[in-house]
Amino acid sequence: MGFIKRLERNIAKKEKAIEAEKRKVEELKDKCDSHSITRAEYKIKKNHIEEKIRSLNSRMRVLQGGITKEKKHLEEKEKEKMREKEEKGKK
Repeated sequence: MGFIKRLERNIAKKEKAIEAEKRKVEELKDKCDSHSITRAEYKIKKNHIEEKIRSLNSRMRVLQGGITKEKKHLEEKEKEKMREKEEKGKK
């Protein structure tokens, strides 16, 4: 279970990072509305941040896939142990 917990912690970190990046986009929007940065500058920086968000989302999906794969592996291992116990009981 330690491996799954580590993956869950990493997913939580990615979620926090995504939220931080979304806040950055909102701050940029506020700066653009207050005319402290130009609209072109806003779009360039926003696109860069959105690319980071997409990459973080994809990493998070990979980690979630790892969790499901590990859980399936543990279930199969448990079923194998049950089969071995049943075979020993029959002999």
